[in-house]
Amino acid sequence: MSGTAAYRVSHLDALEAESIFVMREVVAELERPVLLFSGGKDSIVMLKLAEKAFAPARIPFPVMHVDTGHNFPEVLDYRDGRVSELSLQLVVASVQEAIDSGLVRESGDGMRNRIQTPVLLAAVEKYRFDALFGGARRDEEKARAKERVFSFRDDFGQWDPKNQRPELWSLYNGRHHPGESIRIFPLSNWTELDIWHYIARERIPLPSIYYAHDREVIERDGMLYAVNDFIRPRGGETPFTARVRYRTVGDASCTAAVRSDADTVELVIDEVAATRITERGATRGDDRVSEAAMEDRKREGYF
Repeated sequence: MSGTAAYRVSHLDALEAESIFVMREVVAELERPVLLFSGGKDSIVMLKLAEKAFAPARIPFPVMHVDTGHNFPEVLDYRDGRVSELSLQLVVASVQEAIDSGLVRESGDGMRNRIQTPVLLAAVEKYRFDALFGGARRDEEKARAKERVFSFRDDFGQWDPKNQRPELWSLYNGRHHPGESIRIFPLSNWTELDIWHYIARERIPLPSIYYAHDREVIERDGMLYAVNDFIRPRGGETPFTARVRYRTVGDASCTAAVRSDADTVELVIDEVAATRITERGATRGDDRVSEAAMEDRKREGYF
């Protein structure tokens, strides 16, 4: 025994193996899975895991983007490039088209995150998806901390945190009736720091806005919002240029940047290791609508 090298599995290897197991289990158990892919860092990592899970074959399910129409151009360019590189089928569920057709109504504040939910549910019904991979992590927000890896949704797409299934010994129950679906969260046990360590290890390219750059911003409600077509200065707000980066990417009308000089993955890792507030808590205006904003949206069908 003394001459035998000790077999060790690193923390990242264990997380990767768990996520790959979850993805393979879904493909084995369910009929029509889809991966939610926005071009954000968590969905990028999830897509990389899907590559590994099914290599050398192609990823055996499409990807879907619930497109609010309020996008960062760098993120859309990345999304389209990655889809083309992997020869994936991309389903775009458009919030703007839903507004034009009368399915949803845009709120006065211009934020479109809340009205993504009916658009998502309509796409699930149209394409008959019964399993949706999402990049949510339990460390992000307290409502997400309640999630199972297999999160059951009823035939209205709604989430009841008191009606979820036990997952003892990593045994997952994907049984469901027609019209019902399961949201799958392979990154549940990852943290933001794990995500960045994995990006560094696997040398995964990201949209440039995840790294420090100069951008014209305004300060609103204690957060720095980029000045763009969707956010314009209000009375008393003066645009200025700041060195910033984005910790999370969502609707450009409610996603803020943070001051940062971290322009490499190593510097981002150092920065994330030192922070004491989650990326959603630091940068997402939609989560500040109420104390239970995320849980309310999840109960309505949000991913």
